[in-house]
This record gives sequence, structure tokens and C-alpha cells, in this order.
Amino acid sequence: MSTSTLKSSSREAVPTENVDTENFDTENVAGTPAPARHPKVGNPGVLHPRILSIAGSDPSGGAGVQADIKSISAHGGYAMAAITALTAQNTRGVQGVHVPPADFLIAQLDAVAADITIDAVKIGMLGTEEVMDAVAGWLARTRPPVVVLDPVMVATSGDVLVLPAARRALLAIIKNAHLVTPNIPELAVLLDLPEAAGWQEAVRQGRELAAAHHVLVLVKGGHLPGDQCPDALVAPDGTVQEFQAARIDTANTHGTGCSLSAAVATLQVQTGDWQASVSLAKEWLGRALETSAALQVGAGAGPINHLHALWEHAALRPGGFSNELWEACEPQRRAIFALDFIKELASGTLQGHHFAYYLAQDALYLGSYSKVLARASALAPTEAEQKFWAGGAQNCLEVEMVLHRDWLRDHPAGLEQGPVTKHYVDHLQAVAFSGSYGEVVAAVLPCYWLYAEVGRVLHADYLAFAGEHPYGAWLATYADDDFAQATATAVSIMDAAARRGSALERGRMRAAFAHSAQYEVDFFAAPHSQLAGALSGANIGAGD
Repeated sequence: MSTSTLKSSSREAVPTENVDTENFDTENVAGTPAPARHPKVGNPGVLHPRILSIAGSDPSGGAGVQADIKSISAHGGYAMAAITALTAQNTRGVQGVHVPPADFLIAQLDAVAADITIDAVKIGMLGTEEVMDAVAGWLARTRPPVVVLDPVMVATSGDVLVLPAARRALLAIIKNAHLVTPNIPELAVLLDLPEAAGWQEAVRQGRELAAAHHVLVLVKGGHLPGDQCPDALVAPDGTVQEFQAARIDTANTHGTGCSLSAAVATLQVQTGDWQASVSLAKEWLGRALETSAALQVGAGAGPINHLHALWEHAALRPGGFSNELWEACEPQRRAIFALDFIKELASGTLQGHHFAYYLAQDALYLGSYSKVLARASALAPTEAEQKFWAGGAQNCLEVEMVLHRDWLRDHPAGLEQGPVTKHYVDHLQAVAFSGSYGEVVAAVLPCYWLYAEVGRVLHADYLAFAGEHPYGAWLATYADDDFAQATATAVSIMDAAARRGSALERGRMRAAFAHSAQYEVDFFAAPHSQLAGALSGANIGAGD
């Protein structure tokens, strides 16, 4: 529930003050001679470390036990939880705290320990002196191999979560912990000192706490002002391992302290190296903060995105990828309908030479587009998709022939590609002969999808047109049910390819689609931008 908006700026920490990493592991770090509690190597025999969270409940899901479970799960651990307190809270603050009897908490802990091997314990909000004493006694009896204490006393919102009298009992727990993770306000409370005004003072306080209680201390600098958020792992002998981090501009910091400490506890079982565990946890936390806005949870300090890695690589929902691309190309769709060419075509005021230029470029485009669809057919994984793209390629050639026969017969045969047509075709061909099947499908889709959308709107306008429309014969072709069905099929094929593909391939599919969508805008704009209103219908290739 504390706030540490940290992101590792590199994969390696920045050492300060002569840290001896070979001998950093001290058998008595936790205050008792128990070498197994600080293993130099992780526990590779456990595929999913069994991590017990002893903490309060946050009904909004962003902090406490709920955050711990997500954090542990995100790092491959099996999460267990013993509830120390019930809170009434949301992203805007804590409205109430109820602490169940301490003997019932012990009953929870004993039930878990009697049946399940506990690889690590993460401790969060404890609430009262009685609860703290009970947890301290349980730790002394069970001796978990890894104990991380997040001394939750003040929530992200600033709400005080423990009574001042409980401070002494919290200090007693430290002797049973291996790592303590206070933020700057919590560090000051533990030492009964004024809050550190700067980073160096915070590190000095961390040294004092580590030496006094013979424990590792992770000093978190997220509360300090500035563009950087430094953090320091302080050993009882005063050595410091510092981690530099850039501050992430987000209000979604609810539960960062809970989440970080749970991640470190889980990773420590796997790595056996506190420095590596902290570094990996902070790298994960940085991405969780960066992607937190996608959750859209609450009106106050929202939660971090604990499961960002899972969701980024998870199988897509049916239609999810195409919906994403359709929303992403909304600026291009607006831009198309704002073009003079489209508005004039709808109103019947489009000049003949502009229309002729468009048709000529369309004919030239379709000849190359058919080759790209043929390439999609060659790459397609199923016979049905092979036939679909091959049919599309054949249809392009037939439409090209119709354009020349019925619309371009009065114009010179030696047409040349305009610059926009050439750039569009070059893009499609580059993707077709260097990209994956999914990329090719994404690249060709805007020609189906955006063209169908333009046709739908123009045909509706044509039906409402009063009188004889000069381009009525052309606009009537837009009401083609077969093309609408083909567009729907192409969209579903792309969604299937996106579901099969990796996150990296989907990123490339997005890029291919985005480029083609912009070229669709440029293609509709080309008659006006290339001819500039100066050409006649007899020299439609002169705009190159």
C-alpha cells in the first residue's frame, strides 16, 4: 500500500560503496543463526514457489492481499493468504478498518503451515499490536526460509493504517525478517525520526535501521520529488546497492509497495540473490506502472497493471484485434470523409478529370494488388483461405479489365502510376515478400475494409440524392453484397492470424495495417493533390 514509482533504468543495478556481492549473504542477517534462511542459490526444484501473504484485504483489488496474489502469480508463484484486517477502501482512500481476533489469524497461519510447504512469506498490513505479536510468535516458531516485511503504516492515499502504539511491536517482527521494504515516511516512523528530506539522508536512515536490527533494508525513494526515483538495498554492515530509476508519470500508484515486496519475496525463492530479486522486481514494476492506464480503475490513485506480461501475450478474444485496429484507424476514416474528392463525389460536383484520374490509378493499383493477394493465397494455412485470396486476386484482374473497358476506353492506354499509387503498391509488395502471412493479411485489409466503409456511406448518400447523379452508375456498384461478405471474411481471417501469432507479429500486423490505412487516405486525396485542378480528362497521367 506504500508508493514507490520506480522503474529500473537498466537491467543492472548501480553499485555504490564497495559492495562485496560474493560475501553479501550473511547467515545471521535475520538475527538468528539460520543459514538456510539466506540460501545463496534459489530453489530450482520448486516450479511454482509457494508464497504466503500475511496482509490486509483491499476490496478495490489494488493493494493488500489482492495485490500480493496478483504479484506472486505474475512471477510464477503459488499465492496463499492469511487476512490480518478488513478495510473499506477504494482508489480515493480508506474509509474504515476492521481487525479480526488475533487468534483467528494464527488459526489461518497454522492451518496453512500444517499442510503446505511455505517457501516464502510476505508480510503487509498488520493493524494492531496484538496481531503483530501473534505474527512475530508464529514466525519464530515456523522459521520460513524467506521473510519480506513491508511495514505498511500509511496508505498511498495518506491514510494511517496502524496505531502509533503498534510501532514497537512492528519493530519486534523485524528480527524475524530478512528484508524490510519501507518507503521514506515508514522508514522515519520505524526509527522515530523526522522524515528524510533527501536521498542521502534516507540512505543514512536505512543504514541505521539495518545496523540496529541486523536486517536487509530496501529504502524506496518514490516519495522524493524529481525525475528520478532511486532505491537502495542496504546491508547490516552498511554496504549499499543502489538502483537508479526514472519516475513514471502516472497517478496509478495504489499498492505499489505491496506489489513490489510480494514480487521480491517470490523472486528470492527462485534466484537466492537479493540484488537480482530486487532488480527484476523493479523492472517488472516499471512496466506495470507504464501500462496501468489501460485498466481504467477508479477515480483516485489507481492500481498498477500486475498481469501486464500475461495479458500482452495472452490469446486474443474473438474480434478483439480487428476492433482494436478499427478504433486505431478512426483518424484515417475521418480524414477520408473530409476529403474534397469524397464530398464532391457524393454531391455530384466532382470534376470529370479528377474522377478519371482516380479510376486510372485504381486500375493500375489493382494489377499490383492482385499479385499481393496471390501471395497471401500462397502463404495461407488453410485451403479455404487459399481459395479466398486466390478468388480476390482473380476479381481484381476482372475489375481492372472492366475499368479499362467501360470507364477508361476514351483515355490514352499508356497510363503511368502516380506517386501515391506507387508508394502504396511498394508498401504492399514489401510486406508481401518479406512479412509473415498475418502481416500480409493486415496490409491488404484496409483496401477491403475502408473501401467498403466509403462505399456504404456514398451509396446511402446516392440513394437519397434528388435527381440524376452524374456518377450514379459508379456509386450503384458500391451496394455489392458479395464485396461486403468478402470484407467480413477478410476481417475474420486477420483476427484468426492475430490469435495464432506472437505479440511481436501482432505488432508488425498493426504497423502494416496502419501504413495501408494512411495510404487509403492518400489514394482518395490524390486526384486533387496531384492534378491540382489544372488537368483535363484527356491527360490523366500528367499528374505524375
